[in-house]
Amino acid sequence: MEAIFLVGGKGTRLHPLTLERPKPMLKVAGVPFIAHQIGYATAHGITRIVVATSYKTEQFLDYLGDGSAFGIEIVYAIEEEPLGTGGAISNASAHLTSGDSEPVAILNGDILSAHNISAQIGLHKERGADVTLHLIEVDDARAFGSVPTDNEGRILEFIEKSDAPPTNFINAGCYIFTRSVIDEIPKGKVVSVERETFPELLSEGRKLWSFKSSEYWIDIGTPKALLKASHDLLHGVFHSPALSPEALVRKKFVDEQAKIDPSAQIGMGCAIGASIVGADAIIEESMVGDGVVIGVGAQIRASIIGDGVTVGAGAILRQSVLGGSALQRAPQSLE
Repeated sequence: MEAIFLVGGKGTRLHPLTLERPKPMLKVAGVPFIAHQIGYATAHGITRIVVATSYKTEQFLDYLGDGSAFGIEIVYAIEEEPLGTGGAISNASAHLTSGDSEPVAILNGDILSAHNISAQIGLHKERGADVTLHLIEVDDARAFGSVPTDNEGRILEFIEKSDAPPTNFINAGCYIFTRSVIDEIPKGKVVSVERETFPELLSEGRKLWSFKSSEYWIDIGTPKALLKASHDLLHGVFHSPALSPEALVRKKFVDEQAKIDPSAQIGMGCAIGASIVGADAIIEESMVGDGVVIGVGAQIRASIIGDGVTVGAGAILRQSVLGGSALQRAPQSLE
């Protein structure tokens, strides 16, 4: 079965970390985030992925190649200008090999989900649906668009952000399309699948079904969420085939090229790249990239340190983000 990965966004909410890396290529628990998604997809029977990319495409090409290293076939649909979610799906359709009536999975490049996509595909086939959306229930849907359904799970409407949402079920960002429906999306123009394609299909009386689940789900679109995802992976809250067994046992990731002074303290839940950590430094529940230098006695807690950053001796950082152009200014808040 085929899938389209939507990875073309610039990840502006994750600045400065995404100034030099696209969001799906940020390391989470020591591994590029997209590797966790590929492991999840292959575990559910996906054998071929079309990577729909626009921003810093060369990094995906260099890391993923043809997919053979991941036991899967990978091809690329490259957008010269960002086309939105629907436009990206339409652009990627030229690289699909699925027949008109076959299902195609669409995964957003910033979502980590433990839901049973195999069961979602099965429901899609059983219902003869045009599109089947994964929905999750949140405590407060006011910050999201909500998706009301009937008792059988058929989608009734797509509601924009509202102070009084009719349901707490929201779009979780994983879709199963029947291939022929993908081919109906306009080509070569900016299209939002959430704001345009789905409502238009509903207005035409097409079959849009929900697959509701309560399993682990997170959108890594903010630094706080990115750090939580890394922590959850290392603590086994979400199982990723891309994570080494040793990291799971230790509940921390330390790159084999890292140089850690014996007196430094690296707490559980930390991910340390190929960097240098000085004497008496303390790092707790944090992510440290590659090429970082942590000075003697520095204390870093619940923070993200991007590639190539130098943290001075005795520095104290808590709930902060350093990286990219942030080298020239004060740390940003993790929030």
